Amino acid sequence: MTEKMTGRGCRDGQGNAERKHMIDQEKIRKAVKLLLEGIGEDPDREGLLETPDRVARMYGEIFAGMYGDVSEPLSKVFTADYNEMVMEKDITFYSMCEHHMMPFYGKAHIAYVPEGKVLGLSKLARTVEIYAGRLQIQERMTGQIADAIMEHLAPRGVMVMLEAEHLCMTMRGVRKPGSRTVSVAARGIFGQDGAMQDRFFQMLGRDGKPF
Repeated sequence: MTEKMTGRGCRDGQGNAERKHMIDQEKIRKAVKLLLEGIGEDPDREGLLETPDRVARMYGEIFAGMYGDVSEPLSKVFTADYNEMVMEKDITFYSMCEHHMMPFYGKAHIAYVPEGKVLGLSKLARTVEIYAGRLQIQERMTGQIADAIMEHLAPRGVMVMLEAEHLCMTMRGVRKPGSRTVSVAARGIFGQDGAMQDRFFQMLGRDGKPF
């Protein structure tokens, strides 16, 4: 649970300014039309005439995290004389697997121990939203969230757990609907103290266990 993930928060955000507004909807429209032709459909039939445009607009929404900057939500901090664990759990997220470009979705659970600063209540959810809005793998996303919080908030420690269903293995391939993938990233005191990890799971109602 203490392994280090690649892709730190602010470093992952470098180049965001250049990427901003680079979702090319015209290319997406052309690609969707080719895809429809590739599966044997007629892109000019009535039901599909507007599909390329719909998909292009949809991609603009679901990949908005491509140009999101986590330093924005994670800069909303407040001084607080509080050094106990803070947890936000059951944060719903939707993301896209980079291997098959199919959705994976689930819940994120985040806890941190402050060091004189606490985050605004919605900022952890916003951070999850930004990282989810990119082509992802769950393991990388888990580490990115943890590292970004460590870097921008500088808490004593942070722990992140993602639970998700991946359509690339439930809708296709082995076709096992209902199966969940669980990933955990522990930083700071959470990576050094097993009792802190147990407390994390207890606060989730897991009796010290991730399942």
